[in-house]
Amino acid sequence: MDITPFKIHVEDERLDDLRRRLRNVRWPVALDADAWDDGTSLAFMRRLIDHWRDRFDWRAQEGRLNKLPQYLARIDDLSIHFIHQPGVGPAPLPLIVTHGWPGSFIEMERIVPLLADPAAVGGDPEDAFHVVVPSLPGYGFSEAPDRPGVGAHRIAGLWLKLMEGLGYTNFGAQGGDIGAGVSTWLAHRFPERIVGLHLNYIPGSYRPPLGDGQAAVTAEEQSFLAEAAAWAATEGAYAHLQGTKPQTLAFSLADSPIALAAWIVEKLRAWSDCDGDVERAFTLDAILTNISLYWFNGTVGSSLRLYKENRLHPLHFKAGELVAPPLGVALFPCELPMPPRSWVERCYNVVRWTPMPEGGHFAAMEQPDRLARDIREFFRPLRNLEASEARSSAASVGRAAP
Repeated sequence: MDITPFKIHVEDERLDDLRRRLRNVRWPVALDADAWDDGTSLAFMRRLIDHWRDRFDWRAQEGRLNKLPQYLARIDDLSIHFIHQPGVGPAPLPLIVTHGWPGSFIEMERIVPLLADPAAVGGDPEDAFHVVVPSLPGYGFSEAPDRPGVGAHRIAGLWLKLMEGLGYTNFGAQGGDIGAGVSTWLAHRFPERIVGLHLNYIPGSYRPPLGDGQAAVTAEEQSFLAEAAAWAATEGAYAHLQGTKPQTLAFSLADSPIALAAWIVEKLRAWSDCDGDVERAFTLDAILTNISLYWFNGTVGSSLRLYKENRLHPLHFKAGELVAPPLGVALFPCELPMPPRSWVERCYNVVRWTPMPEGGHFAAMEQPDRLARDIREFFRPLRNLEASEARSSAASVGRAAP
């Protein structure tokens, strides 16, 4: 596999174009500028755009992100961007961590060192990981597919090839949002390669087999299904649009940084543990760094299309189909509707189920310490001697690779 080092650099012309667009905003009218009931607050957007135009320093963010060890790999005719941070410990376990929408690889910026070098933050070096954080195809600096069919199911195959190219034969998988779907497909399709699966979200499309021969739906499970349906009716319009007509939406989001910012920041506020104040969960600079990544790379259209691909190939299981590797779930209280453990255990091999005291959908950004601790504790008993020896051998190859 062809792997090359990568550094972020946005051309000055694109920075100038963004500033020009931010100076020429055509603002909509709002019945209440401060309210979020009808969508993103006009008052907040004015303040966010003022910050983006006058105070946000992309070059500073670019320099900080470039401290992460980044690479490009050619896999199945796609150029895939990824972070590869070797672990510091006696036998680090390879771990691939996958982000979702409207996030990016920078969601994992704070959690990468916590996983790769736990001793540096007072942890046990035995818990170290070789951390791989790829950007989904059509997100960040990963190339967008030029044909249909590249959904979470196929991305799982790309990730297996990426890990093999880095010299990792057996490894763990972790993810939330779309990353939870990719990680689940990895564990389902390649169970002999996945040491363990850790999720902080159960994919929304997940459905176990029901009906003849299956256990009846419990009252708790039925309550979850009703809650999920109610949430979809009031909050799910974005997913239906992105999953059916992503191209139509892409025209406005690709042309207007204001539209892009409003579309993304609404979800950051609604899905995080912020009690209605998005700045309790994220700084303006953190918000704008993620939005800028979408803007400068022109990836919003391809990011939306992944919803359609996943809708066409959902995580619906048939009788007898199981996700065999051990599963650990970190349950954050302000997450999107999450099923009860019994619903998950219909198809997954659940061995750990951890309710968290705070945090939301963007756990790696909101609660990196808690998430990293749960990942370390989940994988700790899976590091048996035989697997550790095999991984140590693979790690030597991985360290030689970028």
